[in-house]
Amino acid sequence: MWGLFLERFLENKWAIASAIFLFSLFIASLFAPYLCPYNPLAIDVNTILMPPSLSHPLGTDMLGRDVLSRLVFGARISLKVGFVAVGIATIIGTILGAIAGYYGRWVDAIIMRFVDIMLCFPSFFLILAVIAFLEPSIWNIMVVIGLTSWMGVTRLVRAEFLSLKERDFILAAHGLGASDMRIIFKHIMPNAMAPVLVSATLGIPGAILTEAALSFLGIGVQLPTPSWGNMLTAGKDNLDIAWWLSVFPGLAILFTVLAYNLLGEGIQDALNIRVG
Repeated sequence: MWGLFLERFLENKWAIASAIFLFSLFIASLFAPYLCPYNPLAIDVNTILMPPSLSHPLGTDMLGRDVLSRLVFGARISLKVGFVAVGIATIIGTILGAIAGYYGRWVDAIIMRFVDIMLCFPSFFLILAVIAFLEPSIWNIMVVIGLTSWMGVTRLVRAEFLSLKERDFILAAHGLGASDMRIIFKHIMPNAMAPVLVSATLGIPGAILTEAALSFLGIGVQLPTPSWGNMLTAGKDNLDIAWWLSVFPGLAILFTVLAYNLLGEGIQDALNIRVG
């Protein structure tokens, strides 16, 4: 199956290009202190609002800070938020979905009614309400996004468990006296993780956009720490005289979100394999 998955995935040129782009972005953010030409926090009054040039390929901001360096360091924030927030949501959603789908009856009813209640609240406004009572920080943002975006994963895992628990190999495991925990984690969970992987990949862009929106509104990552969201805020205030402050962070968000979506769709198509 993994051989067929890899063969199908390599046929999707957009997915491969997206994977290369995201890997390059990850490497650039990981080694940002060594790759960036300037300190992203260094203020230089002699280069305030300098347009793109050889010395500053993406220009400088209103404090003379290099936009390229801040953009690369800002990628650290976006990638961290995407992975951690979606990781939290995936863990919570997988556990609750597995319990609901495996045990069914009143356990399923309670969990799914809780999911329905959570879905009644607009996620972004729920995040805004929670962040308003907490100190704006990157860790609070990641946790809050993760705690408010697990419902879709729960429904997905529940549906997979409802289908898989009726298969012959699960009935055989019951007949051999396997415990519930062994059946859930050893037999059903590995077979239910493919759609969860796709869901997690497609969920990362949403987390990145949410963080950027919060930072743009001033309740996310706080200055002087660079993030793509607060860079857009600075660009908005100087849009008429410094277009590069808005264009380049906006393009970074656009290409990153697009790459994750194309990668997720590529994985989804590659996993949609029928043997026989």
